[in-house]
Amino acid sequence: MAETLLKSTTRHVRLFTARVENGDLVADPSQLTLDLDPDNEFVWTDHTIEIIQQRFRELVKSHDGQALNDYNLRRIGTELEGCIRELLQAGKLSYNPDCRVLNYSMGLPRTPELL
Repeated sequence: MAETLLKSTTRHVRLFTARVENGDLVADPSQLTLDLDPDNEFVWTDHTIEIIQQRFRELVKSHDGQALNDYNLRRIGTELEGCIRELLQAGKLSYNPDCRVLNYSMGLPRTPELL
């Protein structure tokens, strides 16, 4: 019987119980794969990506021994969304002006004149 691929999708985070092989997702219940900001809504630096990846590793470790189910995947995804919001509000992350649709999904940019 084929393995079932579980996924959790938020606006900026997609999680899969899979591994990537030759550019394709292959179901793997022992591994989580993170797809960050698939619509390129933000401008990422190596540092901000590392912050999200580190938080992802911490969340996965904190769920060690628990079932990889929809509920736990949603919890991890929601926590990562919160981390993205914190980076944006702290000015460490910015919206991508070249994004396909610029909708300010996490609120208007914080600029000195708006604070």
